[in-house]
Amino acid sequence: MDVSKLMFRDGLMEGERILVTGGGTGLGREMAEGFLKLGATVYICGRRQNKLDETAAELTEKHANEPGGKVVAHACDIRDPQAIHEMVDKIWADGGALTGVVNNAAGNFISRTEDLSVNGFNAIADIVMRGTFYVTLDIGKRLIDEGKKASFLSILTTWVWSGSAFVVPSAMSKTAIHAMTQSLATEWGRYGLRFNAIAPGLFPTKGMSARLSPGGQGGNSGGNMNPMGRAGEMHELANLAVFLMGPGAEYVNGQTIAIDGAGYQANGGTFYPVLQGLGDAEWDQMRAMIKGTNEKDKADRATG
Repeated sequence: MDVSKLMFRDGLMEGERILVTGGGTGLGREMAEGFLKLGATVYICGRRQNKLDETAAELTEKHANEPGGKVVAHACDIRDPQAIHEMVDKIWADGGALTGVVNNAAGNFISRTEDLSVNGFNAIADIVMRGTFYVTLDIGKRLIDEGKKASFLSILTTWVWSGSAFVVPSAMSKTAIHAMTQSLATEWGRYGLRFNAIAPGLFPTKGMSARLSPGGQGGNSGGNMNPMGRAGEMHELANLAVFLMGPGAEYVNGQTIAIDGAGYQANGGTFYPVLQGLGDAEWDQMRAMIKGTNEKDKADRATG
């Protein structure tokens, strides 16, 4: 990300303590860097300690001459409530309560729904829906007990409004978190806890492309399908995340904000137009590519 395109003053987020789940790669890394650049202490978590350490070292070195923040890496599988509890204990011991949480960790892959197994469905739902709730519940209860204010931000998609063919587990799970955002904004607002969400359009990352556009056959709303004729740029997402998480926007609560170049209005932002005409051979080919990506990631986790 070109941090020179962040639109906020230096030091804006000094004193903020923010956890970014799935912060070692992709959109999570980009948002973590944005918070760090503006002075926040950022905790990143994910399942691969080696990748988290690598990201923390790279971001620390890149921003070594800037005042304020730091990056701390914690390996944590958010599908496990006890692992979350132990990680949050460590974060609290490292300086006290968090002031913000970005629920970014996710999983997804394209598939005809009739080809899904129960395990395939749970692979997505356990991370996106259950894991996000476990993180929110553990941290939220602590903040309520201590009388501390904080902001929660979840990364969703425009499918929360429309659904999407070929990514049904993700669409269902993200919609559940959209409902959680609206529900807790009202229930926990009296405690000084805010809940908002971002629904990004196409912001290409390596992991996303491997599972949602294997061999270039997937994709949803990028390029000439988008009214703006392009995908999103990472600094644009980071700027919106900083606005919602930083000081000065405390009355924004219970909102899910799209950032997709009007792709949702133009074409629904779904996979249906691209994938509805594919046959068995194309699906078999993409399924094999996704399986290869998953096996590589599993091997990487085993070594780190």
